[in-house]
Amino acid sequence: MDPQKLVEMLQGTIHPDTRELAEKGLNKVHKIIQFSPTLLFTVMDEKHPFPVRQAGVIYLKNMIIQFWAQRDPETPIEQVPFCIHENDKTFIRENIIKAMINCPELIRVQLGVCLSTILKSDYPGKWDNVIEVMVQYLSMDDATVWYGALIAVYQLVKNYEYKKPEEREPLDKAMVIILPIMYQRIVQLLPDASEPSVLLQKLILKVFHALIQFHLTLDVINQGVFSQWMAIFQIIADRPVPPETEQVDIEDRPELSWWKVKKWSLHILSRVFDRYGNPGSVVKQYVQFSDWYLKTFSEGILKTLLKILNQFRQNQYVSPRVLQQSLNYINTALAHSVSWKILKPHMESVVQGVLFPLMCYTDEDDALWSDDPYEYIKLKFDVFEDFISPVTAAQTVLHTSCKKRKEILPKTMGFCMQILQSPDVKPRQKDGAFHMIGTLAEILLKKKLYKDKMEIMLLTHVFPEFQSSLGYMRARANWVLHTFSETKFKQDQNLYAALNLTRESLLNDKELPVRVEAAFALQALIGESEKAKEFVQPHVKDIIQALLVVIRETENDDLTNVMQKLIHTYEHMVAPIAVEITKHLTDTFTQVIDSDDGADDKAMTAMGILNTIETLLMVVEEHKEIVLQLEGITLQVVATVLQNHCLDFYEEVLSLIFSMTCTHVSPPLWQVFHMMYGTFQQDGFDYFIEMMPAIHNFITVDPAAFASNSKNFEVVFNMCKQIMTSEADEDCQCHAAKLLEVVILQYKGQINEIIPSIIEIVLARLTREVKNSELRQMCLQVIIAVLYTDPVNLIQLLNTIKIPNTAESVTRQFVQQWLKDTDCFLGLHDRKMCVFGLCSLMTLPEKPQVVSEHGKQLIPALLLLFTGLKRAYEFRADIEEEEEEDDDDDDLEIDGEVLESDESDVEEQAADYLAALEKIAKDVDDDDDDEYEAYEETALEGFNTPLEEEDCIEDEYVTFKQTLHNIQARDPGWYQELTAHLSPDQQQEVHEVLVMADQRKAVAESKMIEKAGGYQFGTTSVPQTFNFGGPQ
Repeated sequence: MDPQKLVEMLQGTIHPDTRELAEKGLNKVHKIIQFSPTLLFTVMDEKHPFPVRQAGVIYLKNMIIQFWAQRDPETPIEQVPFCIHENDKTFIRENIIKAMINCPELIRVQLGVCLSTILKSDYPGKWDNVIEVMVQYLSMDDATVWYGALIAVYQLVKNYEYKKPEEREPLDKAMVIILPIMYQRIVQLLPDASEPSVLLQKLILKVFHALIQFHLTLDVINQGVFSQWMAIFQIIADRPVPPETEQVDIEDRPELSWWKVKKWSLHILSRVFDRYGNPGSVVKQYVQFSDWYLKTFSEGILKTLLKILNQFRQNQYVSPRVLQQSLNYINTALAHSVSWKILKPHMESVVQGVLFPLMCYTDEDDALWSDDPYEYIKLKFDVFEDFISPVTAAQTVLHTSCKKRKEILPKTMGFCMQILQSPDVKPRQKDGAFHMIGTLAEILLKKKLYKDKMEIMLLTHVFPEFQSSLGYMRARANWVLHTFSETKFKQDQNLYAALNLTRESLLNDKELPVRVEAAFALQALIGESEKAKEFVQPHVKDIIQALLVVIRETENDDLTNVMQKLIHTYEHMVAPIAVEITKHLTDTFTQVIDSDDGADDKAMTAMGILNTIETLLMVVEEHKEIVLQLEGITLQVVATVLQNHCLDFYEEVLSLIFSMTCTHVSPPLWQVFHMMYGTFQQDGFDYFIEMMPAIHNFITVDPAAFASNSKNFEVVFNMCKQIMTSEADEDCQCHAAKLLEVVILQYKGQINEIIPSIIEIVLARLTREVKNSELRQMCLQVIIAVLYTDPVNLIQLLNTIKIPNTAESVTRQFVQQWLKDTDCFLGLHDRKMCVFGLCSLMTLPEKPQVVSEHGKQLIPALLLLFTGLKRAYEFRADIEEEEEEDDDDDDLEIDGEVLESDESDVEEQAADYLAALEKIAKDVDDDDDDEYEAYEETALEGFNTPLEEEDCIEDEYVTFKQTLHNIQARDPGWYQELTAHLSPDQQQEVHEVLVMADQRKAVAESKMIEKAGGYQFGTTSVPQTFNFGGPQ
C-alpha cells in the first residue's frame, strides 16, 4: 500500500468537494494486505497534518470495529466475510500501545476504542503478551509514557467491568502484576501537585474504580493491599487544592483536575463502603470484609469528610460532586453504631451549616429562574441530575438522620421553626426551612408528636407564602403542600383553602415554575381525599385547560402523568371536553416533535402526550359520538408519525391504534391499517411485534368488514410471508405464525385460495434451522389449524407438496414432528388447538399410513395435553381469584425505626437480608419448583381466536369424548389400536377426562338456559365404565 496515496485519500475526506471520491477510493483499497498497518503508521507520523491523522484514526477505528473479529457467513452459500489479515493484526498489536503513548489526546481517544475492540477479541488467547507490554511502559522512569500505558490498562479493565466474577480470571491475573506498579506510580506522583501529575493520578483512580465497581477480588486486593490504597484515597481527599484555583470562575472549577481527582477518590470511597463495607447489606463473601472495613477505616475517612464539609460550612469552595459524594458516604455511615459515634457530635452543625445552606434558594437558582425558567424547570425535574446533585444528597442525609437517629428530628424541627418564627428572617432562609420540613413530611406525618400539628404549621407559615412577591417562595409553598398532601385536615375549610391556593396558582400565577409546582400539588391533594375531589369538581375544566397550557409551554413529561391522573379522577366530566383536550394535546405533540433541541426530553414528553391521548380514548369509550371525533383528531398524529417514519414514537402510536380498534373499526381506521402496511414495508420487521395487537384487532373485531376487502387478506399474508421467509428473529416469526393461525380460524372456509400458500411458507420455515421450540410448535399449529378447519383438503394438499433432498412424504414428517413435540404445546389455547387437531387426525375418513403406524401414541399424547390443560385451567382460576391486599400503613407509627446511639440499622436484620440474598441466588439456579407456572400462560395467549369466544360451542373435552364414541361405534378395529395398549393408569386418566367432558357439557348447557331466561335442574349421566379395546 502506497503511504503517500493513502495520505492523499485521507486528505480528500476532509474537504466536502472531494469527500465522496476519496471515500470510494478508501473503500476500494481497505481490504488490501498492509492497508491497516499503513493507516496506523500514518496516524503515528507527526510530519502529517493533524486533520489527516485524525481522519486516518477514525477510519482505522471503524475498520477494526467491523473487520477485526472473524465472522462466519450467514448462510452456507455466502463467502466468508472480510477480516483484517493476521499479519496486519500482528503489526497493529505490536504498535498500538506505542501509538497511544505518543499521539495527541484526540487521536489517543480513538486508539483507545481500537484497543478495546482488539482486547475483546484477542485477550486472552491471541495476545497474552499485551500485559507484558503494559508493564514494560508503566515500569519506565519516563512519566510521559505512563498516560498512554494507563489508558491501555483502563481499556483492559473496562472490558471486564460488567463481567461475572467467574469470567474475570484473565483480568485478575493481569492486575496481580499491574496493580502494584500502579500503586508505586501514584505514591511517586502524590507529592507533585502539577496538573500533569494530577491528571495521571486521576487516571489511576479511574482504573481502580472500574476494577472494583461491581466486584472486589479479595485474592487480588487483600487487606494489606486494600489498606495501602485506602491511605492514598484519604490523602487525595484530604489534601488542599492549590490556591490559584480560586482565580478560576466558579462555574469552571469543577472541571479542574485537582477537583476531579478528589471526586474520583471520594467516588471510590463511597462505592467501596456501599457495596463491600456496609455490614448487613453485602453478599456472603464480603461479610467479614465489611466488619473489618467499618472498624478499621470509619474514623479516618469520616474525619476527612467532616473536614471537607466544614470547609463548605466556612464558605470555602467545594466542588458539587465532592460535596455530593461526601454526603453519600455519611448517609451510609448513619446506619452503623461505629460510624454514628464519630458523626454524632458533629451532626447538628452538619444539618445547620451544610444541609440547610444547600437546601436554600441560591444565586445560581435565581439566575436560572430569571434567565431561563424553562431550563430551571427541566433541571428541577431531571432524574439524572438527582444522581449527582449535592442538594439531593443533602435531602437524603437529612431524611435518613431524622428517621434513624432519634435526637436529630426534634433538633432539626426546632431549628426550622426558629427560622420560620424569626421576625427578620430572610426569604431564602425561609425557603431552606420549608425545603427541610417538606423533605421530612413522610416522617412527620407518622409521628404522634408532629402529625397533628402539621395542619397548623401549613395554615400559619405556608399559606401566607402564596401571596409572596417572590416567585420562588410561591413555588416552594406549592411544593410543601404537595409533600404534605397526605395530611388529615381536621377542619375542612383548611383543606379547601389549600385547594383554592394551589388552583389559583395554576390558573393565574405569572411565573411558569410556580404553575408547574401548583399542578403537582393540586393533583396530589385531590388524590388523597374524596372531599378534595368533590370540592375541585366545578373547576375541572379550567384546571385541565390551564394544565394543557403548562404542558405545552414546558413540554414536561411528569406533567403529562398529572394530566392522566386527573382524567382518570374526573372521567365523567372529561368526556364533554375530551375533543378540546385532544386537539390541544395533538397541537402540543406536533410542536414538540418539530423542535430540535433536547431530543431525549422531547421524546419523553411526546410519548407522555400520546399516552394521555390513549387514556382519553379509554375514558370516553362508551360515548361513541365523542370517540369518533377523537379518532379524527388522533389519526392526524398517527399519520404524522407513520408517514414521517418517526421511529421513536412507533410503540406509542401502535398502542393508540390498538386502543382505537378494540371495540370497532371505523372507515378512517381501515386507512390506518394500510398505512401500517406501508410502515412495515418501509421500516422492516423491527416493529411487527408492536403492530401485532392492532393487526389482530383489525382481523377479529369486525370480521365482515375485514373480509369485504380481499386486499386485507393480502396485506396480512404478505407481512407474515416476508417475516417467515426472512432472517427476522424467531420471536417475530412466532408472532407471524400466530397471526396466520388467527386468520385461518377466524375466516374458516373463506380463504381456501390462500391456504396452500400459507402451508407452503410454514413448511419452508420448518425446513430451515429452528433454534427455538416455540417457533417450531407455532408453525405446526398453523398446519393443525388448517387440519381442524378442513382436514380432508389439508391431507390432499400435503400429499402434493415435495420437500427437496428427501423422499419422505410431507404428511409423514408433519405427523411425526407433531407427536414428538406434543409437550411443546403450552398454555390453554395451544393445548386446546392440539387436542382438536389430534381428534381431527384420528377421524380422517382415509387415514394416512403414518397415522395408523403411530396410533398407539395418539391417546397418550392427548392425555399429556389434558394433564397440561387441567393445570392451566387451575392456574388461570387462581389468577382470577387472587385478591390484592391493601397494605395501608399510612397511620402506623415509625418510632420503632429510630435507633439508639449504640445500635446499627442493619445488625438486627443482617441475617434475614443475607438469607434473602442467598435465596434469590438459589432461585436463579434452581427454579424447577415454579417451572410449570411460568408455562401456563404463553406470550401469544392474548391473541384470541373464535375458540376463546364466550359463545364458542366447541369444547376440547367434549370433542375428545365424542371422537372416542364415534370411533368406537364406526371403526372398532381402529378404536382397539388406539386404546388396547393403555395401562390401567392411562385408562383411569381417560375416564377422568370423560367425566370432565360431561361436567363441562352440563355447565355449558346451564349457561345457555340462563341466557334464554330460565333454568332447569337435571341429572347428568356419567358412564362408570368404558371399554378400552375389549370385545364389542
